[in-house]
Amino acid sequence: MPIARHDFPTKEALADALAGHVADALTARLSRSDRAALAVSGGRTPTRFFEALSQKPVEWSRVDVTLVDERWVGEDSDRSNAALVRQHLLQGPAAAAHFVPLHIDVPTPEDGMAQVTARIAALAQPFAVAILGMGDDGHTASFFPGGDRLAQALDPASGQLLETMRAPAAGEPRITLTLPVLLAADTLCLHIEGAGKQRVLEAALVSGPAEAMPIRAVLTRRPVEIFWCP
Repeated sequence: MPIARHDFPTKEALADALAGHVADALTARLSRSDRAALAVSGGRTPTRFFEALSQKPVEWSRVDVTLVDERWVGEDSDRSNAALVRQHLLQGPAAAAHFVPLHIDVPTPEDGMAQVTARIAALAQPFAVAILGMGDDGHTASFFPGGDRLAQALDPASGQLLETMRAPAAGEPRITLTLPVLLAADTLCLHIEGAGKQRVLEAALVSGPAEAMPIRAVLTRRPVEIFWCP
């Protein structure tokens, strides 16, 4: 599948360009729909991007923000992606957006699956934008090599919006949007930074099993826009 590379000299330049790209995509969806849904990734990489996006002139009151995936922890944990989104994205103009977290206060993601699935099903589908990250092992979303539900999460015919995931590298149990949901997004971007991630991407672009590097399941099925900086 073709990919579009957008390379930038600094993290700040990448963050501003990606924020502008996402804002334009949200505005395009809002020009033809009542609402637009945005799925973002957590971790360390997107903080600058979140802060840049939060200031963009989008009709945020008509935007629903959720996560691509989440660790099954409360927002009082420093591992919570929801807490990261609240702190860095849902500020300034973007505070008017409606946030839909993937974690609820029940013991396991399996316990919360029905309720969280109903939340996601209520959003405007397909997503206007989904922003992916990528780990050093080639995982994206919570599609981890060796994940106990990896085959189900990658199944193009599963019909599921969400899957649970446990994997040696995942730390906590996880909940994640499935591959078909991500592939259906109007705009799908991969945000990576650093020479190490560049090498991982190059390896993922070589033919091989998606189970070994799950980002391949995305890169081989639809065009993706890649935003990278050193």
